[in-house]
Amino acid sequence: MPCHDSQRASKWCRCALAWCCATASFACTALWAQGPSLSDKARESGCNSRPVAISSGLYKCVTVTGNDAFFNVQGLSGTPPPVSSAPRRIDKQQAAVSPPGFPRVDAETQKGRDDLRRKVLNDELASEEKFLADARTAYGNGAPAPLPEEQADAEKYRQRLARLRAAVQLHERNIEALKKELATVR
Repeated sequence: MPCHDSQRASKWCRCALAWCCATASFACTALWAQGPSLSDKARESGCNSRPVAISSGLYKCVTVTGNDAFFNVQGLSGTPPPVSSAPRRIDKQQAAVSPPGFPRVDAETQKGRDDLRRKVLNDELASEEKFLADARTAYGNGAPAPLPEEQADAEKYRQRLARLRAAVQLHERNIEALKKELATVR
């Protein structure tokens, strides 16, 4: 009979352990889903005073250096709890939300900025394409004519060839990056 009791105790321990693990996992998931609390955000912002609600979800406090710190905490209302010194849990990334009345750039100004950015990028692209053409000419398809001082020293020729190849590759990467950047301009 002792063997039977031992097996039952072992089974009970395994069940209890599984229940504890499941409960702990659920609790951690619930804490993670809540996002950062007001005291977490206040501590993260370096608050030295109690945060004051400015509008729905937007808070302000004074930092140790005497500057004002502003931060968003979604889903909170009412009086903020005091800033605690308890260890902070890992925060979820949240998208920054502009409060109502926050200054915005009008569409015409933004269009002008985008046009200027596009022009600068196009100018840089044209310059890089010219530099690439010059670099390819100097590289001579991997077999440029050796300079007089390189005819007696093959190592100098190899070094110049490596520099020319690197210049071609650099300009090709720059052109690729500029084209990618131009594709994102509105």
